[in-house]
Amino acid sequence: MRNWAEYEAGLRRRGDLTVWLSDNALDAWRAAPSGKPGGQRIYADIAIEAALTIRMVFHLPLRQTEGFLQALAGLLEVDLPIPDHTTLSRRLKKLNDIRFRAVGNDQPIHLLIDSTGLRIHVGHLRKPPKRRAWRKG
Repeated sequence: MRNWAEYEAGLRRRGDLTVWLSDNALDAWRAAPSGKPGGQRIYADIAIEAALTIRMVFHLPLRQTEGFLQALAGLLEVDLPIPDHTTLSRRLKKLNDIRFRAVGNDQPIHLLIDSTGLRIHVGHLRKPPKRRAWRKG
């Protein structure tokens, strides 16, 4: 590597994460009652998918993912139940259809979470898609 300033700037951009949460996603975070007897799920699939995507982006163990989400909920000033590491591990096995793709190493990452699912944008994203209210964290 000959251009250290450019290399260091690329390393800094790796840690640049913007999380956009729509109000619909916040409402869909908790699982609806199933109507079946027994314990009910607390977290909807969107919550588990969001947690596991953040885990994949930052290469975090499950316990650190739990802590990261708790800190993120605190920064966004939202009262969300955060899945613990055992729940993430158990639900990961059941969500086989999550397709994680490789993310660019030197570009900022924008994680958009709305009620329809999760999207990752790499590069510059000044504003999220319109027609929704978003919380930026």
